[in-house]
Amino acid sequence: MQSRRISLWRNLLVLIIGGSGILHFVVPQFYRRIVPHALGHEQEIVLLSGAAEIACATMMVVPRTCRLGGWLTAALLLAAWPANVQQAFDGLPYSPTGPLSSPALLWLRLPLQIPLILMAIRGGTAGRGNEHPAEVAFRGDQHQIQALPTA
Repeated sequence: MQSRRISLWRNLLVLIIGGSGILHFVVPQFYRRIVPHALGHEQEIVLLSGAAEIACATMMVVPRTCRLGGWLTAALLLAAWPANVQQAFDGLPYSPTGPLSSPALLWLRLPLQIPLILMAIRGGTAGRGNEHPAEVAFRGDQHQIQALPTA
């Protein structure tokens, strides 16, 4: 049961991180404006971070790289935190109108990154050894099937 719950959270995180990575290439102007000003090279940073997000999401899906993918995702989320702080300080809303236009939303987002980091770490270390929870669940199903009495 716990393995299933971890897999569910990991899959949600994969969608969030992978989707965000794709958006870095689809709407790079949104991400360029939140790169901390002191760094410069906004376009390069946006493309590199988008590729890193896609790579991390992919690694979390592949059983052999799941653990490393979880830790790298957590590190990536920590590395991206300054951009979120920059966005909050600059008051650049997600949308010019509607519910996503509130500057308060930018500040509320900052502590929400903590559960994402914890999800990445937890999802990346689930199972025994380097096994992916899906492998553990599959192996368990095989064992149950083999243990059924034959008629």
